[in-house]
Amino acid sequence: MNKTAVKRKKTIAILTGGGDVPGLNPCIKTLVYRAASEEIRVIGIRRGWAGLLEYREGETLSRKGCVQELHPPEVRTIDRSGGTYLHTSRTNPSAVRKREAPAFLKKAFKRKDEVKDFTPRVLKNLEHLGIDAIIPIGGDDTLSFADRLHRERFPVIAVPKTMDNDVFGTDFCIGFSTAVTRGVNMIHSLRTCTGSHERIAVIELFGRYCGETSLVSAYLAGVDRAI
Repeated sequence: MNKTAVKRKKTIAILTGGGDVPGLNPCIKTLVYRAASEEIRVIGIRRGWAGLLEYREGETLSRKGCVQELHPPEVRTIDRSGGTYLHTSRTNPSAVRKREAPAFLKKAFKRKDEVKDFTPRVLKNLEHLGIDAIIPIGGDDTLSFADRLHRERFPVIAVPKTMDNDVFGTDFCIGFSTAVTRGVNMIHSLRTCTGSHERIAVIELFGRYCGETSLVSAYLAGVDRAI
């Protein structure tokens, strides 16, 4: 009698990195639901890239560790709250400072090393976890390491998330709409005070090297000048 080989389920991982914005939890929920409909296993990486850096082989998949399995019932209501269910960090495994490295990884640094590239460790952990592709949700810094994994030929599907709206190849990043809405509300709130005191208000909005947040907020708020 021939034995039929059991086909392993495809597995994807999801993580969130950088600043938290509204829209992260709905994105996580949508990805988990869609994956479940395609019979794809989902692993959530906790605390951004730090989760894959700090994960140790044999660690239990749970909310208390670095990784956890995600199922529709577990994420059913996460879109009702802000922030990110998976938590976040600004860790970049390709440039980890010695003073910020976990205690058990400090011995990997040579005496004169201040920064070390732990990309091989991340790739090893991805292989150990049986992850076929990873979906990082983040901005410039988070996606810069995603690009590094892509160059190492690991499958990556990036979801742009930044209030600056400066990720190439997309019209609107998660977080941009909220940044503009709050910027417009703030401008409107200052109008009465500015007018009452017969003054000119100069409002500075962030945007890193991109002026789209300022430009769109200025247009929607009907300001006199946008620089």
